[in-house]
Amino acid sequence: MTLSGSRVVPVAVLLLLLWGTPWTQGRRSDVRIITDENWKELLEGEWMIEFYAPWCPACQNLQPEWESFAEWGEDLEVNVAKVDVTEQPGLSGRFIITALPTIYHCKDGEFRRYQGPRTKKDFINFISEKEWKSMEPVSSWFGPGSVLMSSMSALFQLSMWIRTCHNYFIEDLGLPVWGSYAVFALATLLSGLLLGLCMIFVADCLFPSKRCRPQPYPSKKLLPESSQPLQKVEEEQEADEEDVSEEEAGSKEGANKDFAQNAIRQRALGPSLATDKS
Repeated sequence: MTLSGSRVVPVAVLLLLLWGTPWTQGRRSDVRIITDENWKELLEGEWMIEFYAPWCPACQNLQPEWESFAEWGEDLEVNVAKVDVTEQPGLSGRFIITALPTIYHCKDGEFRRYQGPRTKKDFINFISEKEWKSMEPVSSWFGPGSVLMSSMSALFQLSMWIRTCHNYFIEDLGLPVWGSYAVFALATLLSGLLLGLCMIFVADCLFPSKRCRPQPYPSKKLLPESSQPLQKVEEEQEADEEDVSEEEAGSKEGANKDFAQNAIRQRALGPSLATDKS
């Protein structure tokens, strides 16, 4: 029993489709996806990273070249990756992305911004001939792992979160635009008030005011530098007291002398007065 010609063609097409399906489904891109969770993998090995946005025409034109370059990654011993700045705003702030597409080269934690032509051949030559050695790396102050860039990343993530909340208030809850702004203004006011109270509480705990401090018992054992003015004052007071006591003693002695002289005179004059009376 043989198959007719009309049946052979559909069966052959079906077999080809079934045979080719695993290859088409198993074929995946060699470009790795970098996110906020795995970006620290860039600090080890050699990488070429593209920052792009799906709506960017220049990024769309670069994608075929970048995919072709990624196929050579294993031979060149370089990892080819990309970052969607619309999905990863934190990385956009961490790497200070101001233009799209932006390409970085990373070798063992040293980042350099690629400024050359953007073709597959140029990318391969840049890695194989190690042209990146002639470029200055990004300063450690502005490196993606620095404190400054980490703060910038947090700021970008906060701005994206605020934008998401704004869209939620307007589109899902149906609030007017001014209502969304009023919510953010109230939240800013309350957060600033809470932050100010926390700062005052911490300042009072670390540096209590003088009114609240217990007064120490005055002691004579003071530091030499701080006790010198007090010693001078005490010496002056003691000198004044001595002068006053000497003056009082002198005045008392003078009074006693006058009293004794008057008593002697009265005794001497007593008999003469009695004779005169008689």
